[in-house]
Amino acid sequence: MQNISAPTWDLSDLYSGLDDPRIEAAINSLIQRSESFANKYRGRIDAPDLTATTLLSAIKDYEGILQDTDKPLTYASLLFATDTSKPEYGAFMQKMQERSTEISILLVFFDLELMSVPEEQMSQIVADPLLAEYRHYIWAARLFRDHRLSEPEEKILEEKANTGRRAFSRLFEETVSNIQFHITRDGSTETLTLPEVIAFLREPDRELRKAGAASLTAGLVENARALTFIFNTLIQDKATDDRLRKYSYPEESRNLSNELDTEIVELVVSTAIDNYPMVAKYYDLKRQILGYDKLTHYDRYAPLFETKETVPFDKAREIILSAFGKFNPILANTADKFFEKSWIDAEPRKGKRGGAFCAFVTPDLHPYIFTNYLNRMDDVMTLGHEMGHGVHSYLARDESYMNFAPVLPVAELASTFGEMLVFEVLQSEASRDDKLALYAEKIEGAFATIFRQAAMYRFEQAIHTQRRETGELTTEQFSALWQKLQQQMFGSSVELGDEHRFWWMYVSHFIGSPFYVYAYTFGELLVMALYAMYKKEGEAFSAKYIELLKVGGSMTPAEMLGRVGIDIRDRAFWQGGMQVLQGFINDFESLCRE
Repeated sequence: MQNISAPTWDLSDLYSGLDDPRIEAAINSLIQRSESFANKYRGRIDAPDLTATTLLSAIKDYEGILQDTDKPLTYASLLFATDTSKPEYGAFMQKMQERSTEISILLVFFDLELMSVPEEQMSQIVADPLLAEYRHYIWAARLFRDHRLSEPEEKILEEKANTGRRAFSRLFEETVSNIQFHITRDGSTETLTLPEVIAFLREPDRELRKAGAASLTAGLVENARALTFIFNTLIQDKATDDRLRKYSYPEESRNLSNELDTEIVELVVSTAIDNYPMVAKYYDLKRQILGYDKLTHYDRYAPLFETKETVPFDKAREIILSAFGKFNPILANTADKFFEKSWIDAEPRKGKRGGAFCAFVTPDLHPYIFTNYLNRMDDVMTLGHEMGHGVHSYLARDESYMNFAPVLPVAELASTFGEMLVFEVLQSEASRDDKLALYAEKIEGAFATIFRQAAMYRFEQAIHTQRRETGELTTEQFSALWQKLQQQMFGSSVELGDEHRFWWMYVSHFIGSPFYVYAYTFGELLVMALYAMYKKEGEAFSAKYIELLKVGGSMTPAEMLGRVGIDIRDRAFWQGGMQVLQGFINDFESLCRE
């Protein structure tokens, strides 16, 4: 299943290789800059005579150090993602994390002093026009003031993280990325990577889907003991951090970093759960179309027609650029840079990490897109999704480092909207049967993003709570919670077999970014509503959308979306997103009746 036409990264904009002397020179320079920064500003931030001028100077110096520290660390993580089986890549990433920690512990005092300034004093200082660019950053940093520890404690936690949670996150990636999944067809046995075996779940042949599901489960179960231990360790590590930092519930720190009230998060998630019947109704219809007595876990993504049509990477490029260009030329022109300049790694390879992501890097450089392209239509949609992220990052580069990256739920806005634009072009040019297949893929993708992620969020809440209340969980306890909460989404329309119980083990978001997943639910519903605005306003919306992307992370989600008249506390707004999705389902049903 190799795809030799898919591109690989050129990371030379960062460094030329592991032995590039600029890496060590950069680290040593950053340590010196950090020591000078500490000597200059320690005791001057949390001080009665703090002025806007002093604070601005400190923030700019601090920002410059952080931006430059990101580069060797990002380079290491990108290399590691391309081949987790190479010991030298893992060792290099570990070294960069440890060197980054040397810098971080020199800077710990600054955030602590910034959080410690009395509220009345800080309110007067940030009112100064000098600090206009950094008001949001200061506000966001001070959200954590009730959860800070002393400087010595913060330094210890930072240093121990390299042999604690970061080490276990690396172990997870190496373990899952290097599992060998075996499947037999046409009398021969193939050895597959995780992305390749998951791709079998979309095969037209039901027996191949069944074999793919069995292979996926077998590979995971062989590693269940290690993966269960990794999950338990990282969940308990978070519980310890939360106790020390006085967080009241497991997801509180994520909500703060996303700049969202818990009430808003619960509003979005509960809206999704309240609409679970939409999922069951659709899958009942799909079962009828396929002519099955029942649907199982390996039928969920079954294509509606037995077509093995492939989409070469060059064709995917044409589709994405056409879709983006019809919306706004700025999107297409920006996206084309990624193809032209080798900012995409799409070739599937042994040892390569599964999944897809976009690394924003820093505003003075450019983003990198990572995916595993297997010539399928859903791979086009995934590439469109990550390209949305990439364009978002590129357009936000005029913002400074502190204001560059949006919080996670808003970051999913551009990616999901990009995917929507690709879908719109594909279905407008398709035959009736192909439209049915495209609508099914789009609807099922939206279900996976809205409803499955909401169920996954409830799973995270459950495992973190149970781990804290009862101690280390067994594989079966994890699996029982996973199966129960995923099955609720489908009702009786899909029967999730026993194999499916173990599929929580490969979800990297649970490991590296606890409680990230609700950002997908937020982003997809948000885009559904924005898409309705686009259909109503046309070109006028296009211009507003570009301006939203340029904001980057310089505003809260509520402030940013308020610019286009959206109140994220309004349940009717989120239900409006559901209505757009229902419209897609209605179109699908109409096509079925033709």
